[in-house]
Amino acid sequence: MKVLALGGSGGMGRFAVATCMAFDNVSEVIVADINADAAIAFATSMNEKVSGIGLDVTDTNALKSEMEKVDVVINTVGPFYKYGPPILEAAIDKSCHYLDINDDWEPTLEMLALHEKAESNSITAILGMGASPGLTNMLGAAAIQELDETETLYTGWTMDGAAPEEESSQSGLNAAMIHAVQQMTGKVRIQDKGEAKMVKPLKEIEVDLPGFNKFKPRIFGHPEAITFPHHFDSIKNSINLAHGSGFGLLKWIMKFVDWKIISVEKAASIVQNLSSDKRKELEEAGMENGIDLSGANSEDPPPLYAVASGKKEGQEAACTATFKSSGLISMGEATGIPLACGLKLLIDGKIQKKGVFAPEGAINPYDFFKELNGMSDALDLDEDINTNGPEMVNIFRSW
Repeated sequence: MKVLALGGSGGMGRFAVATCMAFDNVSEVIVADINADAAIAFATSMNEKVSGIGLDVTDTNALKSEMEKVDVVINTVGPFYKYGPPILEAAIDKSCHYLDINDDWEPTLEMLALHEKAESNSITAILGMGASPGLTNMLGAAAIQELDETETLYTGWTMDGAAPEEESSQSGLNAAMIHAVQQMTGKVRIQDKGEAKMVKPLKEIEVDLPGFNKFKPRIFGHPEAITFPHHFDSIKNSINLAHGSGFGLLKWIMKFVDWKIISVEKAASIVQNLSSDKRKELEEAGMENGIDLSGANSEDPPPLYAVASGKKEGQEAACTATFKSSGLISMGEATGIPLACGLKLLIDGKIQKKGVFAPEGAINPYDFFKELNGMSDALDLDEDINTNGPEMVNIFRSW
């Protein structure tokens, strides 16, 4: 298989490329970036399968010309509200399978609407195969399998340590920071009592996670809130949540955006600086990589989780799914490596559905965890912890 890695030398894409270039079924990886020099320099540091080119993804003809040379597109070019739908449509037109790390809920709706077009072209497209969404979706799918019927599904994660990668072809204001501001301002979409609703973000929601203490994370706009009800008819309530130590200040910054006192870009710059300061704190504490996936201390909320509640053998039941890890990983690794894992499942024939899906709609979570477990050296995952869950995943049940 030949792979076109859009944004492949960026802070997220470089980890996907570095992982997938070792796959036996990948014969070539073309790293494409608007910064040609950065793409070529990064490709030169990889193995002989990898080459680099300059490419402006807004040049549709040039984009489609490169797609004609490959079988699969992996897209890490943000912001996805701007670039996601047209790149996916181009991939479908050129009969390329597609995976991305789209974390914007608005374009997710547009892209899911391309399902029939992709299906008719025998194309598989997986949206949001990163950390959140991505890892959270797989945790949610695992939690759902524990119940006979799921009515409520929450996904959540910590913002502490979620700083932009320092090594990247991107300069200036980070697209992820613009995304974060947009998902904490205005209104975002959730599923509430079987209906799609627009609500203000950052509202506290009390969550009772089996295996952990109750806590109050905040509503954060993300695709998981819309994709789980899209793929599972029984789900009536679905919200994506975030927690962390800096939300008091963030809430005021977002109010200034809503009141039009400062721009989205200015707020994103402030958030980016705050994230960099948090990274420095972690480095000084000897936690330079940033994110601990496990949340091994049950006194604190887990850094990445999904909780499903509903019915088990006719009784009210709930379960929490989290990762177990013996170390910390960077934001880029936590996003790029799951993307590469999704790519491997696709090229190895483990994803058979055609059309446009979020991860939980097309991927067996245990296939994903098994593949990701094989990448445990890169993720520093501890396979020896005694748990009642599947290998690298902790499952906490209310029954």
